[in-house]
Amino acid sequence: MADTAPRTLIRTRERKALAAFGGRPSGTRHPLVATAMVLPLAALLVVVFGGWDAVVAQASSVGVMLGR
Repeated sequence: MADTAPRTLIRTRERKALAAFGGRPSGTRHPLVATAMVLPLAALLVVVFGGWDAVVAQASSVGVMLGR
């Protein structure tokens, strides 16, 4: 926890550098854009590892826990 001050200074400098060059700071991506980036990789992993049954089983158990 004592190392948070130096990291904060570094992040502040990075943000200023990004702002000076017109870049966007991290953490401002729209959720739909992030989803569109992740879905192809997720689909590939499901196909490669044959995890569709596991995904369905997990989703079903979560639904039961939520009472649906």
